[in-house]
Amino acid sequence: MSYNLNNPIARRATKVVYKDDGNTIKLFNEGYSKADIFNEALNQARVEEGTSLKIGKLKEVTTIDNKLGIVSNYVEGETLEELMRKNPEKMDEYLNLFVDIQMDVFSKKVPLINRMKDKYKNRIESSDLFEEHTKYDLLQRLEGMKNHFKLCHGDFVPSNIIVTESGEHYLIDWSHVTQGNASGDVAMTYLQLCMKGYKDIAEKYLNLYAEKSNTDKNYIQQWIPIVAAVQYVKQKPEEVEILKQWIDVIEPQ
Repeated sequence: MSYNLNNPIARRATKVVYKDDGNTIKLFNEGYSKADIFNEALNQARVEEGTSLKIGKLKEVTTIDNKLGIVSNYVEGETLEELMRKNPEKMDEYLNLFVDIQMDVFSKKVPLINRMKDKYKNRIESSDLFEEHTKYDLLQRLEGMKNHFKLCHGDFVPSNIIVTESGEHYLIDWSHVTQGNASGDVAMTYLQLCMKGYKDIAEKYLNLYAEKSNTDKNYIQQWIPIVAAVQYVKQKPEEVEILKQWIDVIEPQ
């Protein structure tokens, strides 16, 4: 099947996302890891088939102009981030919805998905970006976290939630999905919101999640240096300096 690439809707360092005739085509740069692309498609299929969550339905993995792409059905609507910007007076309502969706994801289990602690351990252990004592402290902290098997999106941010005209919500971009400890995923969301400049929203989100889930906020905060280290390994220029501030294994006060 041929696809029209005249309508790009998102550009990232490693890929461009296009819309064409009811489809979303995520087209990766030439030379991007085939294993990572097929793994992302496989995980998306596992979430689609193993849960009742509303997500973009996987259609195929294909080659276009010597580049591999993942094709899913296009979901018409606005992202939750766009709605937050348009209607700041509804922020509390949107944050409640945001947390409710995330808690719904946590209620699911998909046993064949990679484990969060394994992924995080490999990222930190194999990196030469940390001093040995920092790496040791991070790995010890990670090892001490409880082993859970909840479905964790891995990039749970408002821009990855699409709200349709009828009010349905769809969760997209499952490239970072794992199974593991919900507090680790919440810490990642908190960090992502802070890095996008939404510090006040991040604090409200963290407090709201802790209240709704009856989770100790301090426990979630203990994950922040770990997830910051995992992000730091990616060495995205716009994130490096911010993440350095979070890679601090001192107990939160």
